[in-house]
Amino acid sequence: MRRILSHVRAAVDDYKMIEEGDRIAVGISGGKDSLMLLKALCELRRFYPAKFEIIALTLDMRFGNEDGDFSRIREFCRENDVEYVIKSTDLYEIIFNIRKEKSPCSLCARMRRGILHDTAKELGCNKIALGHHLDDAAETFMMNLLIESRVGCFAPVTYLSRRDITMIRPLIYVREREVERVAERLSLPVVESKCPANENTKREDAKNLLKSLSEEYGDVPEKIVGAIQRANIDRWGK
Repeated sequence: MRRILSHVRAAVDDYKMIEEGDRIAVGISGGKDSLMLLKALCELRRFYPAKFEIIALTLDMRFGNEDGDFSRIREFCRENDVEYVIKSTDLYEIIFNIRKEKSPCSLCARMRRGILHDTAKELGCNKIALGHHLDDAAETFMMNLLIESRVGCFAPVTYLSRRDITMIRPLIYVREREVERVAERLSLPVVESKCPANENTKREDAKNLLKSLSEEYGDVPEKIVGAIQRANIDRWGK
């Protein structure tokens, strides 16, 4: 955990992600990445010079039109002195039953972002923290290149002027393998995704492609993110 926390502290400092008095909504999907982010920010707030508040926020997709069971996450938040809010949605019904999307991920992501932004504002938050790590950044770069024929990635920090809210990604220096290892060691209360499209996505294809390339050329995700920083693509330059 110490190594992950040092990476998070470095990312927060390098990109000035957290300021005095921030009220941060941490998006909790129930997966290992978002729970690791929450744990890291809980640890960081104990000693970080700028004092900030955390609210954990889950959007319940209601897969199968049933409420999700997030009781273990609620207990985890209680143990770490974090307010936990679950926002019930009709996303599963709209995307899979009404619209019957064959490629649901893009629409789902857009709709989730909108609800997340609105709910965070309702809770008085000025920032939203997302659990994207270094491997996510490399995968996003590859997806943009191969699918949309453009060079780009998500930014470490993004101010959304229409919503007057800032998105931050404190895990961008952390590797997925580190998250997996520490999440298991800490027994984080991971909730397995019930999404019908899980592990059958373009992101999964990009992950497998990068794994294959790394066998031949070394650590390709690390090289991609290094190149993004040096070229200052999407405000990655420090």
